[in-house]
Amino acid sequence: MGFLKNNGYICNMRYIWQRPGKDIAVAILFLGVLCLLIFSAVWAWRQYISTPPYVDEKLYPVRGIDVSRHNGEIDFKKVKESGIDFVFVKASEGVNHRDSLFARNIDRAHHEGLKTGAYHFFRFDSNGIDQALNFLRAVGSRQPELGLVIDVESSGNPSGIPVDEIKKQLTMMVEYMNLLGYRVMIYTNLDGYYDYIEDILPGYPLWICRFKENPINAEWTFWQYDHHGKVDGVKGDVDLNAFMGDRKAWERYLNGAVWPYE
Repeated sequence: MGFLKNNGYICNMRYIWQRPGKDIAVAILFLGVLCLLIFSAVWAWRQYISTPPYVDEKLYPVRGIDVSRHNGEIDFKKVKESGIDFVFVKASEGVNHRDSLFARNIDRAHHEGLKTGAYHFFRFDSNGIDQALNFLRAVGSRQPELGLVIDVESSGNPSGIPVDEIKKQLTMMVEYMNLLGYRVMIYTNLDGYYDYIEDILPGYPLWICRFKENPINAEWTFWQYDHHGKVDGVKGDVDLNAFMGDRKAWERYLNGAVWPYE
């Protein structure tokens, strides 16, 4: 059987090389183009998605991370000792989902002296007030120093929902939380900001995700600049963030100041 397989392979190779030169040239060209596309895709991923921008420590000395159950068990004592100042922790999603490690993560982070914030992943297909209730019930009586964040992005959400409906439900959620006295921040990326945020929530504290040195041409409070950071106490990759301002601005922000903080 081995001889037959090998013999068949030899026959196939002979058949290929007996093809007209034009056919062989086309095949080689196709393989070359395919290799070039693969190389280009890998280069683009490393250049624009996986490679973080330079974040000047003198301009942005206050650094933080954001975590969810996907980060597993976290040693927040080591996180604090590594120079991290703050952590945003996922609390909930939609109208009924809760992050199973939220309470453990935020309570341990707070215990180690890290400033904390809680975030909720906003579902485009769910009622805004019901999402607010789920979020607030998950947070409970805690009062995170960085307030409560609504994560608004198309990734992870169903497509085909009218933009006006998304904005309507998001506005309902924000206004409901404001009426109850909560400090609300919006997390999004560049597309999400211009698609859903810019015209309905101007001036709200913004936590922007972008992997370029100029995150956005708008006022921002926090900048998520890397999805593949390494921090002591966290196994694997973790999101890295910076606060917009120096240490004095950070203290003003924690004391309730609004932008600008300097």
